Amino acid sequence: MEPTPGAATPARLRTTPSWLLTQTAAHAARLVAEGLGALDARGYHYRLLAALDEFGPASQADLGRRCGVDRSDVVAVLNELAAKNLVRRSPDPADRRRNVITLTTAGRRELHRMGDTLDRVQDTLLAPLSPSERDELNRLLTAVLDHHSGR
Repeated sequence: MEPTPGAATPARLRTTPSWLLTQTAAHAARLVAEGLGALDARGYHYRLLAALDEFGPASQADLGRRCGVDRSDVVAVLNELAAKNLVRRSPDPADRRRNVITLTTAGRRELHRMGDTLDRVQDTLLAPLSPSERDELNRLLTAVLDHHSGR
């Protein structure tokens, strides 16, 4: 349950990083969903397209692991992307039981369009911070995430 707008937040919460991260993450998720929703897209779409663009063709299972998307969700998302001609699914020549997913030219264009939208979302989310504060926040959050991800 989110705090009532205008209600005072207890100091113990305002000084607790986990609470601050959770509240900020809720705002970030809403902004991302709204921004991508206007493009008839979702965060999972962007994740998978970005991974294919950066790392090249991959199996469905590898994409799911790389992007932190459950195997059953990967299939559904890839079906959506394939229906829009953003990815191509073809049998793996080394193992016909697997599919290899490849980013199409249309998929690369859509990824850039989604990226432009996500850049605007980041600007909205981080509006109160200067460019150097944004860099520092990214550095600190990366350090915390890497620590807890075992990287």
